[in-house]
Amino acid sequence: MFNRTRRLRGSQVMRDLVKNIDFTLDNLIYPLFIEEGENIKVEIPSMKGQYRISIDRLEEELKELKELGIKSLLLFGIPQKKDPVGSEAYNDKGIVQEAIRFIKNRFPEFLVVTDVCLCEYTSHGHCGVLKGEELLNDETLKLLQKVALSHVKAGADMVAPSDMMDGRIKAIRDILDENGYVNLPIMAYSVKYASAYYGPFRDAADSAPAFGDRKTYQMDFRNSKDYLIEVENDILEGADIIMVKPGMPYLDVVKGVADSISNPVAIYNVSGEYSMVKAAAENGWIDEEKIVMENMYAMRRAGADIIITYHAKDIAKWLKRGAN
Repeated sequence: MFNRTRRLRGSQVMRDLVKNIDFTLDNLIYPLFIEEGENIKVEIPSMKGQYRISIDRLEEELKELKELGIKSLLLFGIPQKKDPVGSEAYNDKGIVQEAIRFIKNRFPEFLVVTDVCLCEYTSHGHCGVLKGEELLNDETLKLLQKVALSHVKAGADMVAPSDMMDGRIKAIRDILDENGYVNLPIMAYSVKYASAYYGPFRDAADSAPAFGDRKTYQMDFRNSKDYLIEVENDILEGADIIMVKPGMPYLDVVKGVADSISNPVAIYNVSGEYSMVKAAAENGWIDEEKIVMENMYAMRRAGADIIITYHAKDIAKWLKRGAN
């Protein structure tokens, strides 16, 4: 006698009946790169199908996203001017702040999440204030507070600090609460590794560090125990959603986080993951739709409630055709 597990795989209807992982567009957040300037829609060379877009070209993009059924956006800004302290990041009339106002004025139904960091705005490309080549943690917190508050005042629905400074969630929670935004949620990049998978993003956002790397503040992928400390700290400091970044290479971490907390868990299916799939598909080596959908279900199976992915538009089209 043996267990005939194939009995429940005999037809598509049977497989659909017994599946226990669902995946819909409601699970997705789509990143957008908003560039300061006019009449800009430039494809990012290392990220086929992804663009830098100026605000005056944003409406056509938002109409397409709305028609596809994508509901949530994550905004990154590319300013014209950079300086050592990233002051354009907290300029009330900065690129992200103006993009938020544009979206909320014309497409208020979108959930707008904003990346809170300084790396795209600093002349040195690091995520905070420097003293020589040392990144100053506590001095950076004050600027991150200003960034987050400026985004929320502009109309952001949620802020997502990605800098990996110690104590930044508490600092942002405090400044939001002090200004009456007690119900504004924070999605924390709690578990963010120093990863080679970010390469194409740095091309997209002009955010590569001018010297050194980010290993003193982003996490070491050789350590399998420290991520829960980061998660616990952020929850205690006021984080509402916990993110793991990158995605596919860290599903063990996603699973560990999801099994340990009650908060929603997000995963960032990052630029390197996206670009590798696109390149392989372009060469005819893989079936792009099947690979992407398999990846999405893998992330959901590991425990991710939310998936931030550049594949969202393609996924929306495939789901309309009946992909599963």
